[in-house]
Amino acid sequence: MSCSKRKTRILFVYSGLSSFIRKDLEIIERHFDVKEMKVWMFFVFRKGRDPLVFLRLLKGALWADVVFCWFANINAFFSVLFSIFLRKKSVVIVGGYDAAYLPEIDYGRFVHRWPRMQTRFVYEHVDKILVVDVALKKDIIKNTNLNIENKIEVVPTGYDSDKWKPGNRDRENLVITVGAVEWSNLKRKGFETFVKAARYLPDVKFVLIGKHLDDSVHCLKSFASPNVDFPGFVSDRELLHFYQRAKVYSQLSRYEGLPTSLCEAMLCGCVAVGTKYCGIPTAMGDTGFYVPYGDVEATVEGIKRALSSKEGKREAARGRIKKMFPLERRKKELIRHINDLTK
Repeated sequence: MSCSKRKTRILFVYSGLSSFIRKDLEIIERHFDVKEMKVWMFFVFRKGRDPLVFLRLLKGALWADVVFCWFANINAFFSVLFSIFLRKKSVVIVGGYDAAYLPEIDYGRFVHRWPRMQTRFVYEHVDKILVVDVALKKDIIKNTNLNIENKIEVVPTGYDSDKWKPGNRDRENLVITVGAVEWSNLKRKGFETFVKAARYLPDVKFVLIGKHLDDSVHCLKSFASPNVDFPGFVSDRELLHFYQRAKVYSQLSRYEGLPTSLCEAMLCGCVAVGTKYCGIPTAMGDTGFYVPYGDVEATVEGIKRALSSKEGKREAARGRIKKMFPLERRKKELIRHINDLTK
């Protein structure tokens, strides 16, 4: 009879299963014994929510060797709290909002008192902090004023270059951007600038792709020109077709981690027009065109230059993402950091 060492147990906690979170879950499930737990605590006592979520989270932490959370939000606060109590290891991945302090647009966990206190507690007591871009590491240290640099590691998200690739069709005079359409994103992601820029390029199609989470889309439509479309949520297959058709991808944000849609679009051969904030220049490098945040005229000029780009620019965009952010690198880093915690 042979004995084998049991796999490390991971409690994987998230509030929403975005594509990049789902990919991490798939990676970890291949190498560890995983229980996933979708937790949304903010409205826990409202009708339809699970009032036993705290007990389920505590039970999951008791079972696990490592509690793994995406985003340093209230879920992470209780996950880390229970991990301390049960003497378990904990990891939190920081994506952007949980490092930000932008009171001018009311964005970030550090803008308001209670979220700031919760998030600071997480960063002070969690065992390992993984950030998707070095800019987030700098912001965490600045906004917490904690001596935690030694437990923050930069692990960029990874992208499948076999899935996200150029097509065989000719490129159209099409400019796209992707993101959830909600009030908080109109300024933060530069959607207002995107829609206003379209008016100056009437022969170019502009498409804002993303689920409509509130009525903010009506605000955008109120000043949108006829060449702007708002298709809402689309499947990955439809999104790939948009990437393969478009000449330009716009990332006009004031704050991002490492933007997933930007990287996917570049892999598909889109030329990027973006601002110089956080992970946007990390992704773009010198393959795209930079514009000041919120500057409509400069954005129009940047888009014009991108629309006239040669094929070499598209190849450079794909090559940069393929080289710098391969999915295999993400896999190795996640596995290594979990194993380091459980040695």
